[in-house]
Amino acid sequence: MQRKPSRHKAFAPDPDAPAQCCDHPDCDQPAGYRAPRGRDNLRSYYWFCLEHVRQYNASWDYYRGMTPGQIEQHLREDTSWQRPSWKMGTPGHDSARASFTLDDLHDPLDILKGHRTRPSREAETRRHAPAALREPLAQLDLEWPTTIEVIKTRYRVLARRYHPDANQDDPRAEERFKVIGTAYATLRNHFANSTEQETAEAG
Repeated sequence: MQRKPSRHKAFAPDPDAPAQCCDHPDCDQPAGYRAPRGRDNLRSYYWFCLEHVRQYNASWDYYRGMTPGQIEQHLREDTSWQRPSWKMGTPGHDSARASFTLDDLHDPLDILKGHRTRPSREAETRRHAPAALREPLAQLDLEWPTTIEVIKTRYRVLARRYHPDANQDDPRAEERFKVIGTAYATLRNHFANSTEQETAEAG
């Protein structure tokens, strides 16, 4: 008995295609082929019949509307999969980050768990911070004293690293992203209130 191939033939309609007609005007053929709506909306699709998806793809230009400089920048970013990159020896190129620590390592199996419990220099400096700020500082792995500029820089780095859109296969990333946002909000409010109080006292 001959086995039925599980792989779809070339040009076969998408098995996930909606039951609708082609999106091309005045076409009543079944829509079996997807095509992105635009460069900034690649996960939203038009659905065409085979003839019209071929026409659409032949005329579609990903870089349409971009200047030569923007195209050049985009191509450079594509070499690192649209992720920020830095020179060797400068982790994150982050002014809020003076040294590389174990917390910078991706350790999904938690092999380094025993080593992470050692008090770090950052942890020692946080002991002198106001009690309400120690946990937020620990979540952002910052020393005390610090500044709002350093906090903002560190937050941006961590937010990019743990953003759910960049970690769709890691359900823990979303929770980590929320914790980072809460810690940042606490520190930002502390510095905002301190500034307001200093202004009032100076007045």
